[in-house]
Amino acid sequence: MPHERNRLRSDAATTRRRFLKTGAAASAAVLAASVSAPAVGAAGAAGANERLGVGFIGCGGRSGSHMNVIRHLRDQQKVPVTHVAFCDAYRPRREAAAKKFGGKTYADYRDLLADASVDIVCIATPDHHHARQTIDAVRAGKDVYVEKPVTHWRQFDLLKQMAHAVADSGRAVQVGTQGMSDRVWHQMRRLVADGLIGRPIHADCGYFRVGDWGERGMRVDDPKARPGKDLDWEAFLGDAPKRDFDVSRFFCWRLYADYAGGPSTDLFPHSLTPVWHVLGFGFPEKVVATGGMFRYPDPPRDVPDTFNTLIDFPEKCTVAVLGTQGNNDPTSAGRGAGQRMPTVRGWDGSLTVEGKEIVFAPAQGVKDKPRQRIPIEQGENQGDHWMNLIQCVREGRRDLFSPMSLQYAVQTALIMGMWSLRDGKTARFDAKKEEIIL
Repeated sequence: MPHERNRLRSDAATTRRRFLKTGAAASAAVLAASVSAPAVGAAGAAGANERLGVGFIGCGGRSGSHMNVIRHLRDQQKVPVTHVAFCDAYRPRREAAAKKFGGKTYADYRDLLADASVDIVCIATPDHHHARQTIDAVRAGKDVYVEKPVTHWRQFDLLKQMAHAVADSGRAVQVGTQGMSDRVWHQMRRLVADGLIGRPIHADCGYFRVGDWGERGMRVDDPKARPGKDLDWEAFLGDAPKRDFDVSRFFCWRLYADYAGGPSTDLFPHSLTPVWHVLGFGFPEKVVATGGMFRYPDPPRDVPDTFNTLIDFPEKCTVAVLGTQGNNDPTSAGRGAGQRMPTVRGWDGSLTVEGKEIVFAPAQGVKDKPRQRIPIEQGENQGDHWMNLIQCVREGRRDLFSPMSLQYAVQTALIMGMWSLRDGKTARFDAKKEEIIL
């Protein structure tokens, strides 16, 4: 693959990381200010009683869960939102969604973006479409809920364009790491910022499960499906390598590195994003990864089932992200099936999660900070994740649970990990030039 890897430059300095305390700090401040602006002006925010129309790009299983959330919010009268438009490269899926929830159908997502009744776009397409569709959506004046990962692992240059476009647009873009609706991460962030654990030095997290059902088990709507009026193969391929049509590639795309990345990009955003938020760091300094297809080597799967990543930060802290699909023991009490709850370690002590409590354990020799158990205010809820976005849209706020500015840094590290694994090298990040160097 022509990695774009040795010299990957940003289009603008405004995409600097939010919290970098180096020579790039000035441009980081520009990005942070643009993303977290308190309002976008009267024309940019919907009125309190104004209905919001949601358009869905991608109508598969994941999108279906979002459609159900919107219907629930509407039926509970929590907010006046409704389904208005559906787009999918597979006609039967978009028509089935429109029949179930009510709304128009579009074969081309750009036509959906031109629909004035669409205020918020939900993007739940294969990974390699997320960035381009988000860029086009914000430039069309839409607010966005985009599934993780925000880009495919080969698309670092497009990731930078995406971060820049979102910052320039002033639109609200919520990334689908819905675990960020869990208040535990925001509580832990405050505790770290207040100095409870001292200077952070190490953290670990991960994701463990058995089976590649998330890839090989994806639903095949019609084994006899072929390109034509019902199925747009070229639209599905997008900027991925050109291939002859294959029904497995179309319906079970997570099996293939052309369109997905295995645990690193499918599962690790859920594990790594909270840790990144808690620590408050910007871009990584270097990343190294190991793993491969250790339990499920059978074709057509060509994405790893085991992935382990070490991330070093300029702040002299390492984060370990560990995971396999060959064993489901996370070795820690999880708040999600198979998810290993983070432990964040500092010079003075550690924070972790046990059940419904945050646990602080003082480090050896620290006597002025006793062990504490802190109740968690509220757990994860996908409806809350959506409500956070909707309230930001209606009120002109930008205090999103999982904003693009955070995911720019997280996805950079995950891309570095994929490149490190595939090339057997350490990936380094030049924060001044915003370049990944192997």
